[in-house]
Amino acid sequence: MKIALMNEFSQASKNGVILQQLETVAGELGHNVFNVGMSDDNDHRLTYIHLGIIASLLLNSKAVDFVVSGCGTGQGALMSLNAYPGVVCGYCIDPADAFLFAQINNGNALAIPFAKGFGWGAELNIRYMFEKAFTGEKGQGYPPERKQSQVQNAGILNSIKEAICKNYLDALQAVDQELVKTAVTGERFQSCFFENSQDQQLTDYVRSVLAA
Repeated sequence: MKIALMNEFSQASKNGVILQQLETVAGELGHNVFNVGMSDDNDHRLTYIHLGIIASLLLNSKAVDFVVSGCGTGQGALMSLNAYPGVVCGYCIDPADAFLFAQINNGNALAIPFAKGFGWGAELNIRYMFEKAFTGEKGQGYPPERKQSQVQNAGILNSIKEAICKNYLDALQAVDQELVKTAVTGERFQSCFFENSQDQQLTDYVRSVLAA
């Protein structure tokens, strides 16, 4: 599995701690991690608005399989990511959230509060969340006997989102292109996206935005 981590400006200073825990868990499970957001306070400035654009490009192009995002409360990142087709983001504050989201909702992104409640032992909570999010088979239901209805409802919700959303590329082109350009200007994002994207239309679109 390819996992992208992205931090925005308000919590960029915590990127190193979060990245270390994610790489530890992912390495043990054989997953690859791409640190595509801000790495410190002096990095290319991103807001949670940009995180939604970045996550949607990476997931819809299949450049990555899963996105770990967040902001101070996690709520802004949650709303921003869920605004886009192809992104199913859950809110996660503890390992139980991560486990239940993986088993019941079977989404492809997490939004985590990196300021609220991020105190003593926070790195342990983050590590345990990642363990529950990425260990074992997803979508098995909880409790297991409710798997059938939970899988069915997750599928219905995804189909509703797909039905009411614009074509993804059309939607991106309708967004303020300066927002998109800021989102895709980061060197680590570009490296991850251009090396792994499986969608030529999206690849061409990002190149055109950067060239504008």
